[in-house]
Amino acid sequence: MSNEFGSDFITITDEEGAEFELEHVDTLEWNDETYMAFFPADEAASDEDAGFDEEEYGLIILKVVLIDGEEQLSTLDSDEELETVYQMFMERILEDDEWNETKDDE
Repeated sequence: MSNEFGSDFITITDEEGAEFELEHVDTLEWNDETYMAFFPADEAASDEDAGFDEEEYGLIILKVVLIDGEEQLSTLDSDEELETVYQMFMERILEDDEWNETKDDE
């Protein structure tokens, strides 16, 4: 995803009503589904006071689902789906990093 025009941020509300701001990193299509990857935008969210374990603070993957004709973000259905999509995002992120490093060396 190009950051040419700046980052995209969204605010989501979890099941307990807490709001979190996320920075959109990338989107991919797989098995006729759309997946979006985010990083938490607020670094303070990694504090133990906010209920986050530092090991869990990182890439967040959500799936676009259609509910009553409206697109919404949802958690993934299984650990296997999450692992597969996570690996796909990581490959894309690493490819972008390697391309940027090669470009910087020129």
